Amino acid sequence: MDRLDVMRLFTRIVERRSFTVAAQDLELPRSTATQSIKQLEARLGVRLLQRTTRHVRPTLDGEAYYRRCVAILGEVEDADSAFSGAKPKGQLRVDVHGTLARHFVLPALPSFLAEYPDLKLHLGEGDRLVDLVREGIDCVLRVGDLQDSAMVGRRVALLKEVTCASPAYLARHGTPTQLEELEGHVAVGFISSATGSMIPLEFRVDGAPRNVTLPATVTVTGAETYASAAKLGLGLIQLPRYHVESELLAGTLVELLPEHPPSPTPVSLLYPRSRQLSPRVRVFIDWLTRVFANASSVALAVE
Repeated sequence: MDRLDVMRLFTRIVERRSFTVAAQDLELPRSTATQSIKQLEARLGVRLLQRTTRHVRPTLDGEAYYRRCVAILGEVEDADSAFSGAKPKGQLRVDVHGTLARHFVLPALPSFLAEYPDLKLHLGEGDRLVDLVREGIDCVLRVGDLQDSAMVGRRVALLKEVTCASPAYLARHGTPTQLEELEGHVAVGFISSATGSMIPLEFRVDGAPRNVTLPATVTVTGAETYASAAKLGLGLIQLPRYHVESELLAGTLVELLPEHPPSPTPVSLLYPRSRQLSPRVRVFIDWLTRVFANASSVALAVE
């Protein structure tokens, strides 16, 4: 292995905390990975990794060498792309919000893969917080305000939100035409995975948000269940318009208080602050930004 390949191997071992997993990622025999790192440590004259039966951790020298390797590899990859004109290739690992991916990412994915035929894309699905570096993930697509300062975020869209309920629910409780008429109504409660508390309904009044907490007989933690509960007449809900656009058109859900819409919800791609943005990630972010920009204006408000 040449020096750059050994650097790639070393950074992968640090990130994955495992010789075996790093070797699998790079399609190398584990014995080759072990021998290459031993030769690297011998050449540098320092110990880079602390090995136990369960974990591999960088030493202080290893941490310093890792940071230099990440910067060098990023510069090399950028230089190769700029002067060779070659398109990015290799494995791209992305963690996505499942509902959002099914509506926007997957339908457009064939065009992306046709444009970059040498890329291999792995889509993980979830809304949990992930350790991008430890789990070998290049970037994540998330909905909501950004909280983690350890990651760099690029906003790709603002989702229009809507308040709605089923015709059956409105027949029982009446249709509110102003905020004061929400008294006596109930909501389907959506429980935040971050706080464990029910998220209040939000309405914009004269450009400022106003929170309203309604009683909830049913609380949920999933978007699909949330929308289904509303269609069954269990209460008011607020969620991105794209998620219920077909129900609104069919009349199985009815939009409420459109003059006081909830604040739009940001959609962002995040990647580790400590890692140079690779050409693979850069083209994916640029492509996904175009995907959202070209989506229906009914579903999105793009900056």
